[in-house]
Amino acid sequence: MKLTIWGAAQQVTGSMHLLQTDHYKILIDCGLDYEKGTYQEENQYFPFDPASVDLVILTHAHIDHSGNLPTLIRMGYQGQILCTAPTADLTEILLFDSVNIFLSKQQRKGHGKRGRRGPEPLYLQKHVMETVDRFVTIGYDKPFSINGDITLTFVPIGHLLGAAAVVLSIIEQGKLKKIAFTGDIGRKGYPVLTDPKPIPAVDYLVCESTYGGRFHSKDQSLENILIDTITETCIKSPGRLIIPAFSIGRTQSLVFTLNQLFSKGLLPPVQIFVDSPLANYATEIYRKHHQLVSDEAKAFYKREGDEFELENLTYVQDRKESLAISNYLEPCIIISSAGMLEGGRIQDHLYYNIQNYYCTILFIGYCAKGTLGDRLLRGDPIVRLRNRDLMVCATIKKTDLLSGHGDHQDLMETVQQQPIDQLKRVILVHGEQKSMQALGDSLSSAGYAVVVPFKGEEINLD
Repeated sequence: MKLTIWGAAQQVTGSMHLLQTDHYKILIDCGLDYEKGTYQEENQYFPFDPASVDLVILTHAHIDHSGNLPTLIRMGYQGQILCTAPTADLTEILLFDSVNIFLSKQQRKGHGKRGRRGPEPLYLQKHVMETVDRFVTIGYDKPFSINGDITLTFVPIGHLLGAAAVVLSIIEQGKLKKIAFTGDIGRKGYPVLTDPKPIPAVDYLVCESTYGGRFHSKDQSLENILIDTITETCIKSPGRLIIPAFSIGRTQSLVFTLNQLFSKGLLPPVQIFVDSPLANYATEIYRKHHQLVSDEAKAFYKREGDEFELENLTYVQDRKESLAISNYLEPCIIISSAGMLEGGRIQDHLYYNIQNYYCTILFIGYCAKGTLGDRLLRGDPIVRLRNRDLMVCATIKKTDLLSGHGDHQDLMETVQQQPIDQLKRVILVHGEQKSMQALGDSLSSAGYAVVVPFKGEEINLD
């Protein structure tokens, strides 16, 4: 049995791992690699024949894990895609959104060049529809027989609705071997989501390392940060609080947290706008799979009603409504995507408010280097929007308390739940090199054998 790491090797995006037994090939995740741009060769072509893969297993919906599935199918993959039901629903809307982004880039880059167009999309809607048709959904903690020799179990891992660690029990040459893939590991006590469950004992563990060497802030609670920021921006001043938030996961957790604060009377009503069509679709999926949300969210639902609805909240539907927010003269909170400010309706709100001294922009997630969000966070005094240089007069703040990733301690605990005498190797993926190094050093000090593979490295699991 061998494992080849074809994505998220010493980097964060593009998760893709090929597990081969004597007679079967399983691809775990098939995400878009964003390290050098969407249209790099790593996304357009595969280092293996897609038609030779027997099965795909998807850990969760985020595009760096699911975003290249339609390309895989376009290039010849014929099999099923196994995942949980929420993952299937969320992946569908994310993949259709990816097509829209591809087409938008094509039009934008070809604009003004006679007879020329931007790069061809990686895939089209028809390929997404073919992908959705391949989904086969499986519940948590229910062993599923893939064939006579391989059994799959999904274990709740937090991070995102429907996210799961993949546990495979494989009988090869009369011997039982177990390997688990964590996908992305969530945090304890995260709004709306259940806590990660321990992964059963395995022989090999492929573990993400995004927050290796980093620890989430513990000085303040998320509730106190929101209360202080809203009070300063919208109550003591007639200002606007703009919160860039990813549409799926982050927005739902933020809305629920705000609902709790207003329901308890900790803040006077302040108008909230959720301005993201994708977030609206995702919220409906969270409602559909309400049985999988946290006990805290379920209790709130019984006591107060829908955790994603409150009187002072408006879900913005179309572009006209979105643009009309600029004419809203009262203090308000605007939640919009994208979280790193690279495209989306959030750019409209920035354009009209970045020079407003009464505006605060609160970042609640990671911003990759070079993005507009990163430039604001590092303190650039002037940024370029719509071909204009705009002075940054708004107040810029940040909290990591809504990050969906477990930190260094959470990652250590996930691995240390494994019996050290059984776990032969920890294989680190999905992290920057310094994060992998920090986590690897801590695990090695704790007595675990650690591998940090390069892209394309083949690991023998015999």
